[in-house]
Amino acid sequence: MAITVVGSVAFDTIETPAGRKERCLGGAATYFSLAASFFTSVRVIAVVGEDFGPEQEAVFKAHKIDTAGIERAAGKSFFWEGSYLENLNEAKTHATELNVFGSFQPRIPGSYRDSEYLFLANIDPVLQKRVREAMPGVKLVAGDTMNYWIKDHKPALLEVLKGLDILIINDTETKMLAGNNSLVQAARKVMSYGPRMLVTKHGEYGATAFFGPLLNGLNTKTFRAPALPLEEVIDPTGAGDSFAGGFFGYLASQPELTPAVLRRAMFYGSVMGSFAVEKFGTERIAQLTRAEIDERFGQFRELTHLD
Repeated sequence: MAITVVGSVAFDTIETPAGRKERCLGGAATYFSLAASFFTSVRVIAVVGEDFGPEQEAVFKAHKIDTAGIERAAGKSFFWEGSYLENLNEAKTHATELNVFGSFQPRIPGSYRDSEYLFLANIDPVLQKRVREAMPGVKLVAGDTMNYWIKDHKPALLEVLKGLDILIINDTETKMLAGNNSLVQAARKVMSYGPRMLVTKHGEYGATAFFGPLLNGLNTKTFRAPALPLEEVIDPTGAGDSFAGGFFGYLASQPELTPAVLRRAMFYGSVMGSFAVEKFGTERIAQLTRAEIDERFGQFRELTHLD
């Protein structure tokens, strides 16, 4: 089942204790689509500039990701520069250049209209809502956001949440969105805004799934998936988006949504996030094989087995 994702395709300059990488391929839609492509077909809606060339296009094509929805515009692609020298769990932004992304107006190709799954990556909630309303027939819709939209654009964001089945954000964003420092209470408040499932990411400590109103008729309980202890983290930039791609991609690959499928999806999300941090940018995700993914999934299962 095909996933359509709308979000950013960008270039990032990143510095961590492991080194510095100039203008590597990044963006929320990029990480998400690469991670999800190991499980199902993916279609991307984004905008890029004249600096997005055959080398970058080849990364998508190698994973059979449909790029008909990526608009080419005059100018430069979205660019972000940041560092993790003080804290690997929190990026320090040095430069943000919206460039062609500043006037992005998502256009949905006709060939995308039969998509059964929709992911609204971290972009302006006004644009998220517009895409959601333009694709009313999707089977399941999930989305992401960030502290900027929560703090300065909350009314527009609340309109988006009304149309989501699943929201995937981190624990700090969950508490900020709810205005409550208790994670459990904050999760309940966030789900009262519309999402029937909330996946709260905890960085190196895994992720928790909270369930509100019945999701596709399922009555499920709170579930926690761990993170795999890693000897070295090279670049944490795309971990969250890769988690979302693994999680949602796995859901889309399954014929039926069940509690067991949701739990496995949490694990596959953690698997993809753990690979993303092993190299700068999208390099590690782009080089992965399904055999490596399944092997690491087995490691996660061993990590959580009591007997």
